[in-house]
Amino acid sequence: MDKRSQQLLKVLIDQHISDGAPVGSKTLSAHANVDLSPASIRNIMKNLEDQGFISSLHTSSGRVPTKKGYRYFVDSLLVFKNPSEDEVNMISGKINSSSSLTNTIADTLSNLTHHAGLILIPKIKKTTFKHIEFINLSKDKVLAILVTSDGQVMNKILNAEKEYSESELIEFSNYFTNNYSGLTIEEAHQKINNEIIDTKKRMFDLMQSAMDTSNLESNENIFISGKENLIDNEELTKDLVGLKKIINLFDKKNALMALLEKSQSSSGVQIFIGEESGYHGLDECSIITSPYEVDGEVIGSLGVIGPTRMAYERVIPIVDITAKLLSFNNQKKFT
Repeated sequence: MDKRSQQLLKVLIDQHISDGAPVGSKTLSAHANVDLSPASIRNIMKNLEDQGFISSLHTSSGRVPTKKGYRYFVDSLLVFKNPSEDEVNMISGKINSSSSLTNTIADTLSNLTHHAGLILIPKIKKTTFKHIEFINLSKDKVLAILVTSDGQVMNKILNAEKEYSESELIEFSNYFTNNYSGLTIEEAHQKINNEIIDTKKRMFDLMQSAMDTSNLESNENIFISGKENLIDNEELTKDLVGLKKIINLFDKKNALMALLEKSQSSSGVQIFIGEESGYHGLDECSIITSPYEVDGEVIGSLGVIGPTRMAYERVIPIVDITAKLLSFNNQKKFT
């Protein structure tokens, strides 16, 4: 791409990110600071459209960037806007003052970028159970409260196939505590799997559900903040079907877990634009992730998810500096 085309593409994407509207040749002429006639600008826009970097919603309308255009913009044209001193101090202060960094980091990323923040914390493989309690919420919802030997408390709402009585849930809780207390998650899984064949299936189904959806080695070591920022985003709410897919992904968390784990295998900031994430529910979103370290070893990832029309020049440095500050303050306990 020649310099004039790059300049016009950059201005077009900057303008579209700023106001969300299609960008016409008059707007480009006024903001691009290039000595080109309106006809020359239109010709360059036509070439960029033919190459797949931009598209027009209607014949007479302006152009908007495509996913390919955003990718070229991020890789070749982006000028980063570093976080302000106040923002850096705020991130550092949150990390240093909080005893629990999970929701703190996700909340901070969400508040600074106005998108959804997420963090994958280290997997804890040797934690043992101390107690479990099941509480009825409704006819088909049961709250599982799991307490580990190191004092961690995990709450998970389970989908039940039937309504359980209070006495049944107390029986389940007591049986689990008496038979599995002191075991690691892996050991409890194995014991349940061995016994489920020839014991009360209904009881063990409920306990297995709790283990599958609430254990520390599953997707509950990913914390997400700011889902409402996606719901309130004008770009995403235009496509209610797509938005529903995104919310479902958040609820399941598995896809986001896979993306974060993928980012851990790479160094530095990773940017997934639209379908690059590999998940159809995120086709209209971009995900910015970065791994963080303890003693030079990558142990987790954090990031931001939002619409493809996001302020990359600001979001990317915020994710980057947060990961670096978190790595620098790696003596913190992740709970």
